[in-house]
Amino acid sequence: MVRRILSVAERNNTLRLSTQRFGQTQPKLLELVANRTHRTPTTRDTARTRYLRTLERVLQRHFPDHKPDAFRTAMDLEKSFGPAYARGSLVKGNQAWAVIAVNEQESQTTIDGILTLGILWLQACREQASGRRPYQGLKLILPQGTSQLTLSRLAWLNPDAAQWHLYELDPTTEDLTQLDPTDQGNLRSRLIHHPDQTAASERFAAAITQIHSLIPPTDHRRIEQRLRSTTELAFLLHGLEFARARLTPSPIGFSHNIELTAGTGPNETPITPQTRAGLTETLADLFARRRAQIPTTDFGRRPTANRIGTTSTATPAHSRLKISSPPRHTGPSPTQDPLYRAAPERWLESVLRHNLAPLTRSLATTESTTIPHLNPDHVYTQVPAIAGASDRGLLDLLGVTADGRLAVIELKADDDLHLALQGLDYWIRVRHHHLQTADQQSLGEFQRHGYFRGLHLSPQPPRLYLIAPALHIHPATETILRHLSPRVEWHLLALDERWRQQIRVVWRKQNKSSGV
Repeated sequence: MVRRILSVAERNNTLRLSTQRFGQTQPKLLELVANRTHRTPTTRDTARTRYLRTLERVLQRHFPDHKPDAFRTAMDLEKSFGPAYARGSLVKGNQAWAVIAVNEQESQTTIDGILTLGILWLQACREQASGRRPYQGLKLILPQGTSQLTLSRLAWLNPDAAQWHLYELDPTTEDLTQLDPTDQGNLRSRLIHHPDQTAASERFAAAITQIHSLIPPTDHRRIEQRLRSTTELAFLLHGLEFARARLTPSPIGFSHNIELTAGTGPNETPITPQTRAGLTETLADLFARRRAQIPTTDFGRRPTANRIGTTSTATPAHSRLKISSPPRHTGPSPTQDPLYRAAPERWLESVLRHNLAPLTRSLATTESTTIPHLNPDHVYTQVPAIAGASDRGLLDLLGVTADGRLAVIELKADDDLHLALQGLDYWIRVRHHHLQTADQQSLGEFQRHGYFRGLHLSPQPPRLYLIAPALHIHPATETILRHLSPRVEWHLLALDERWRQQIRVVWRKQNKSSGV
């Protein structure tokens, strides 16, 4: 593209160029944006409308025996469909295929979500047809070079529920290339060695003592320690990180210095004799407001000076520490306090890491379903090793059941349409590492990297646990789970909404796995 640039203006991370094409007198506006999410609504809608016409043209050329029918991008909140996905049908006689596609200008997160919406679209087409026109399956069309994650998921869908076809569209040539779900290639996943917790406690002993000195002794047991790396230890309260210790090389010799800080992001404050008093008060406020057992005192009437998330002139060091981004709202209910509500998913993870028993407890004495018990002595939090194509990078919890089966535990504290397939992503990668060839001591890859020491792990694939508060399980989750392969043994557990006080499963559903 060749244009003459008449003027340049920068606005909201966008470079606006007034351009003139050769042979034309009227200038036009060309915008260069930092990323696709910064597109204006008009630009985004125009691209989606244009893609819809391109898609119908491509389908007519590649499937001449079928007729594209009722393609649209209109939003349908009742069925969870957004305007980013073009959807319709390919019809041939009394048979049809559901089709869903996404253009190359959408974000990778949107592209990766196409399979969830595709399953829901297939379900909606079948319900609307009411048996008058059987839908053979689903055709997914993705931009070229963006289908790795969707391809890995597709291999674990149920072939008896539908036929699943995946294509990549070259936007330049408008050619469709069908991909084979059985050809997975090498998963982009690696396993990092599990750190030695005993050695870390010794290495950071002085830092742990200093942090404890800032907290009342009665609250010491509430502090969680999490190794971020061999040189960084984080301190958390119900999953919320409030301080950290870092080992930095000493300028003299081969020793290390310990650097202690509190707070997060730009408000991270070094713990020094000058800031110690203010930070002690700040942390006392944090520990008082972020409690599992809700106190009977009215938090709305507590002194508001020097509290986390606010600005204070009394203690300069304290004013720089903002663990909670917005200031808490005063009111009669402590459950509305921002520090109480912050990082709910990490809080849930923290609770379950210390007590998995409620997850496998029967709902009734007459319950006939066999519930595999989770081993409380081998639970790993935020395994940093499962780095896959989704780039989420951290598995919530990894455990093992009493019969030696690995357990992939995916947690959500809020509604998430993609819960089922995000859990499947980790299940795929855990299974991949578990099936790696054992060494001469018959240890698999997990045990060679320091996980599950002293246990005999079953060669069977992992179990998948999806856990969320009952009122925050998206209605579409069960529909997605019904379309997974029976080889994936899943358990959907709904928790009582008061899970911060006590974990209680109010209902559970599961499939019957073949154990393959």
